[in-house]
Amino acid sequence: MNYSRFLTATSLARKPSPIRTTADILSKAPKTLISLAPGSPNPSMFPFKSAAFTVENGSTIRFEDDLIKRALQYSPSYGIPELLSWLKQFQVKLHNPPTVNYPPNQGQMDLCITSGCQDGLCKAFEMLINPGDTILVNEPLFPGTLYAMKPLGCNIINVPSDEHGIIPEGLKKILSQWKPEDSKDPTKKTPKFLYTVPNGNNPTGNSLTGDRKKEIYELARKYDFLIIEDDPYYFLQFSKPWEPTFLSMDVDGRVIRADTFSKTVSSGLRVGFMTGPKTLIQNIVLHTQVSSVHACTLSQLMILQLLHQWGEEGFLAHIDRTIDFYKNQRDSILAAADKWLRGLAEWHVPKAGMFLWIKVKGISDTKQLIEEKAIEREVLLVPGNGFFIDGSAPTSFFRASFSLATPAQMDTVSILLLPPSEHPSLWLLQHRWIQPSRDWPN
Repeated sequence: MNYSRFLTATSLARKPSPIRTTADILSKAPKTLISLAPGSPNPSMFPFKSAAFTVENGSTIRFEDDLIKRALQYSPSYGIPELLSWLKQFQVKLHNPPTVNYPPNQGQMDLCITSGCQDGLCKAFEMLINPGDTILVNEPLFPGTLYAMKPLGCNIINVPSDEHGIIPEGLKKILSQWKPEDSKDPTKKTPKFLYTVPNGNNPTGNSLTGDRKKEIYELARKYDFLIIEDDPYYFLQFSKPWEPTFLSMDVDGRVIRADTFSKTVSSGLRVGFMTGPKTLIQNIVLHTQVSSVHACTLSQLMILQLLHQWGEEGFLAHIDRTIDFYKNQRDSILAAADKWLRGLAEWHVPKAGMFLWIKVKGISDTKQLIEEKAIEREVLLVPGNGFFIDGSAPTSFFRASFSLATPAQMDTVSILLLPPSEHPSLWLLQHRWIQPSRDWPN
């Protein structure tokens, strides 16, 4: 892989910070080391002296003495070494990436901690996108991704998809306007990467099948583009066995994978991690060095202490409990939709995630219905417009989240009668599906 052709001039110009380098050394140094290098504040002046967190099984995670001092101090930009080590072993166990033992300059797998998934993705986009570059996505997609990409001036092409994710034949048709050898000519503007959420896509809930992933990966090899596998709902897949990931297929070192603890442990702790070729992960870390410096040390240590207490089996047991909860939530909203929306709307059963994507029959645009009529009835949903590349175009879709509302709330529905000039039939909307507005992070 020639990674230099993918990197922006800004990313290529980044150099390691000598101060951040000393932080990496210090994190692995013996306690006898006398350090006059970093400009770290003296922890004896921190006002917080201890902390304790009660876990769901009744056990306690305590931060006292040296641990609380460490939790409140600067840490390496890559992430806390012990957490990195745990996660690398876990990624190998889950995905068995072919690149785990490759040489560093030939796509060797590496990993870094980020301040949530979105932080890592934004840095990856800024690392890869020059104005005029061609990027592949499958809409509808999370507005945060669109708003991160659009200001970079790229040409965003939508790849057709259905309830099973990206349609490989649709991708082939798009790619057919180039020849495979065109990737070596910068003027041809061949696609630089494909961005996709393969499981429980926000907002559709769609999941990409393993067979389709294999076809897509082979196309990525043929036309030499990267794949950004944004997988925040990987641990919220409702049926096992789980489909293989792009990372598990990555023989070339062309996959950048984004994971997060936000959906399973805590969204507020803001701990995510990026896995991919060492060359690209290093550039994300160099960006971190001059922006956020590092992910929150306290949050990382909270996750680390919890994982040490649980072990891999305990973490996966927690995942199973989390899946059971969200599967029940999904079944509840499906029951409510079937009860009140049958014949009035269409939807696919989500295979993962937190969202139901609903198409209203006979209405060309749900924006007014959701932003005015529904709010008048104290119902908060998200109109579909914001999930498309052209956010001004009308759409008959809206998104309902089933993460927070109780089954009883989902079933609380009354009829909203629209004037005949707007819609010639009765429609629902005095349900109580509770969903943050589209200005919220998710």
